[in-house]
Amino acid sequence: MGRIKTVSDEAVLDALLAVVSEIGPEGLSFSKASAIVGLAASSLVQRFGSREGMVRAVLLHAWDRLDALTLAAASDTPENPAGAVELLLRLMPGSRTETDVTEGLLLLREDLRDPVLRARGGAWGRRLTNVLGERLTQGSANAEAMGWQMLALWQGSIIWWGFARDKDPEEAIRAALVDWWQSVSNSGRPSPS
Repeated sequence: MGRIKTVSDEAVLDALLAVVSEIGPEGLSFSKASAIVGLAASSLVQRFGSREGMVRAVLLHAWDRLDALTLAAASDTPENPAGAVELLLRLMPGSRTETDVTEGLLLLREDLRDPVLRARGGAWGRRLTNVLGERLTQGSANAEAMGWQMLALWQGSIIWWGFARDKDPEEAIRAALVDWWQSVSNSGRPSPS
């Protein structure tokens, strides 16, 4: 009979995700994880198999959380261009934007290196693109292209805001998204502002 886990996998992954977000995946070791979650390093080895397996589990957990946040935002925002803008703003880290822009790049680097994480990110991007495209075009043939454009602009705007930091991040990103939509939309379409 197996031993009862004193700390759930979700609690372990939540605690480790907070740390990985600050120090990056390269800084996570079994000894550091052990000190953070209060479990013996050997217990963590049994759960994850290897340091790489632990990092992958933490980052897959981050994708799970982002999937849930995306689903909630999609169900709580209007299905129109303004709803597309609001959906993306809800996916931003709020008061942690400044920190998450820099440390988030460390996580993204790991996501791009690992084929399992890269596939997970690609799947999320395709789902989000479909949701955005539908809100922007109400089902027209160019919905996918418009969704990808908006997604790319959103991510690019976050990165460039990280360099400028001259405005409130939400205000800057909203302005970029609304300006883009106004420049590509027909005069008969409603503005997302």
